[in-house]
Amino acid sequence: MNVSLLSNNAYIWGKPLGHCRFKHVFSDFQVEEILPFEPEDQGEHCYLYLQKTGQNTDWVAGQLARYAGVKRSEVSYAGKKDRHAITQQWFSIRLPGKETPEWKNLDIEGVSVLQQTRHRKKLKNGVLQANNFIITLRDVEADRLEVDQRLARIRQNGVPNYFGSQRFGHNGHNIEKARQMFENHVRMPRNKRAMYLSATRSWLFNQVVAERIKQGIWDNPVAGDVFGFHDNHSIIRDAVVDETIKARVRAGEISPTGPLWGEGALLSTQVCHDLEQQIIARFPDLSKGLVSAGLHQERRVIRLIPDVLDWQWPTEHQLCISMRLPKGCFATSVLREILICDEPACVSHEQALPASC
Repeated sequence: MNVSLLSNNAYIWGKPLGHCRFKHVFSDFQVEEILPFEPEDQGEHCYLYLQKTGQNTDWVAGQLARYAGVKRSEVSYAGKKDRHAITQQWFSIRLPGKETPEWKNLDIEGVSVLQQTRHRKKLKNGVLQANNFIITLRDVEADRLEVDQRLARIRQNGVPNYFGSQRFGHNGHNIEKARQMFENHVRMPRNKRAMYLSATRSWLFNQVVAERIKQGIWDNPVAGDVFGFHDNHSIIRDAVVDETIKARVRAGEISPTGPLWGEGALLSTQVCHDLEQQIIARFPDLSKGLVSAGLHQERRVIRLIPDVLDWQWPTEHQLCISMRLPKGCFATSVLREILICDEPACVSHEQALPASC
């Protein structure tokens, strides 16, 4: 496998229109987490809504455990958020029969408590509705009209639902580690093992999406497709690809899905099944490794249509984009269809907030 392919996934609307600077300061990338429920304000789990700047999600969870005097395993969150950003997200801390700590005295650099409450159940990984993003792109070198047209097209028709490159580590490090784990039967710490398995599964999914784009069937259903909804994990199997199905796809109500690889039979059939098998067969070490690890076949929609997408130009060469994406979707997968975003090696601690989109 050539890890350089990580950056060569096919584009759907043509190549990027130019260059820009991204994540010059932490405030250039802001994320707000949206839960699918309201905490009940009672129960043994303390819920904290935190704003963190330039901090790793898992590290913050460890600091919360230390402050509350509990094991790290008693602290959970719905999803990891980018370290090089200003993010607002929920954490839960299990405190059965214990008093609520004085969270106002919490002293973690770059972290502040925005809200606290209680709930009967822990916050589990993946329990999210959506994420709101405010993104500032600086020193944009591209035709403004073309950028506006590209954004309008994305708002209407979406982009490939690629897993972002951050999933795979620097230069595909996580994929290479997974290969070593599979080939040498190396035992890994649970968190690293999960990270490498997730990266591998995501990489294979991206290959299927890229190939469908190349063949012109990204949003054009084929016989045997499994269809999914954008706001939940429900799927439609064994559907006849008739005008009704095609109309629902064109309207953005449903989209074709691709495989998240694991043991068991593919859910797709006919043309779609054969295509997916052919693509995955190119990477037997990775696909067999996922099966041996005990992961099961799942599906993910191959098209990402933002729930909300708006933008403005605060200055001639500065673009501010606000969007809401379903859980598990990557803002960078939207950005890559617009501009080549050059990120600095280090992000400034300056917090010059962008104009509101």
